[in-house]
Amino acid sequence: MKLDDFDFDLPEGLIATRPARPRTSARLLVVEGDALGDAHVFDLPSILRPGDRLVLNNTRVIPARLIGMRHRISAQGPVSAKIEVTLMEPDAKGGWRAMAKPLRKLALGEEVVFAGGLIGTVAEKSDTDLRVEFNQAGTDFDAALNDAGTMPLPPYIAAKRAPDSLDNEDYQTVFARHAGAVAAPTASLHFDAALLAELAAMGVAFTEVTLHVGAGTFLPVKVDDVTTHKMHAEWGEVTPRAAAEINATRAAGGRIIPVGTTALRLIESAARATGKVEPWQGDTDIFIYPGFAFRATDALMTNFHLPKSTLLMLVAALMGQDRMKAAYAHAVAEKYRFFSYGDGSLLIADRP
Repeated sequence: MKLDDFDFDLPEGLIATRPARPRTSARLLVVEGDALGDAHVFDLPSILRPGDRLVLNNTRVIPARLIGMRHRISAQGPVSAKIEVTLMEPDAKGGWRAMAKPLRKLALGEEVVFAGGLIGTVAEKSDTDLRVEFNQAGTDFDAALNDAGTMPLPPYIAAKRAPDSLDNEDYQTVFARHAGAVAAPTASLHFDAALLAELAAMGVAFTEVTLHVGAGTFLPVKVDDVTTHKMHAEWGEVTPRAAAEINATRAAGGRIIPVGTTALRLIESAARATGKVEPWQGDTDIFIYPGFAFRATDALMTNFHLPKSTLLMLVAALMGQDRMKAAYAHAVAEKYRFFSYGDGSLLIADRP
């Protein structure tokens, strides 16, 4: 299975830099069997069925992009440099793994001063990233980060425009509860409170799980044989209640529909041991590509993904490569909007 099997041509103009407004007005490509149907997210009440269960990732994106200054005293006098730090994940020592630009301008032990009195010290450094310790912790750190940071937009958006105040709401789901993600579960961005209430009234149930999406979600696949790719790890939790709800719906004949690849990866991680979704907590590096045996998923709501990405491999595993090639060709021809702020798809798998 070669990386080029997951390539496609995407016109630059189809990459969305802002979301649809309102959220539910985003277009929705419905793929069931070999049939393709054009709809909108607000049509979900007429597409889903009573007894279906949507699995929602309730992670909350933190404002992980920080701009600060590094100060030194040289033989010529004070020297300062602008440093951009993007937090990636917390570590067990109380610090953060992070990326920095320009990384070469930072040395071990140096401080970077951010807005609001937040100061980061370089505790460790490698050729690719660093570990930062901050002068504040707990709720004080959260408050300082909210003041100093901005939303860590995906690279393909950040390359086109800087983040602004609109992203503080646009890049957060309406059911975000547990802070820890540095990227949004983007399929969930299409929902608002009114649509959730309408779905609940017609008999669709909801289960919340938590997977803190990491910056590794944007890492490219660099091997030609995709089966040798090593996935990044992300922390997640399926509570006993969530597992019980999912298993009860399946036992009753209802469909389990994760909203987003993050929710799918998490419940499939929790189902690997027994075939049923079990209470689960920890890091998952599950890699889903064609040939994967799904144990918990009947359908998936997701956005349109990057060429040659692990997420494109995941949807091909669920629906089949030929179907997804046809779906993506249709989406390009019909000018669907792609990636994090783009349109969505509902992929309904063949049930055994």
